[in-house]
Amino acid sequence: MQYFYQRGEVPGRELMPGVTIRPIVGERLHMVIIEAPPDGEIPMHSHPQEQCGRILQGELQFTIDGETRALKEGDCYMIPGGVEHGGKAGPHPLQALDIFSPPRDDYMLEL
Repeated sequence: MQYFYQRGEVPGRELMPGVTIRPIVGERLHMVIIEAPPDGEIPMHSHPQEQCGRILQGELQFTIDGETRALKEGDCYMIPGGVEHGGKAGPHPLQALDIFSPPRDDYMLEL
């Protein structure tokens, strides 16, 4: 198991056009850096994992269970498993940190 990750060391995978994920996976949780271009969209979706996150850079119009908020750098969110959510980046590149428990199999990458 790898314990430390330097900036730029975690490989990315394009999740959808223009949206890249960089996951770090543990046994019971996993962390993902999500990067989206200006006006990049993350379609509405749900998954069984609980998710929390923080906007690291940029802005996000984020909808969770029908409620939409304008999030900016430093803002956080919590999403229970099974709740629909999605959003659209603002006029600048978006970078967000998402944490999932348990890990999402569909986000796994070989490191």
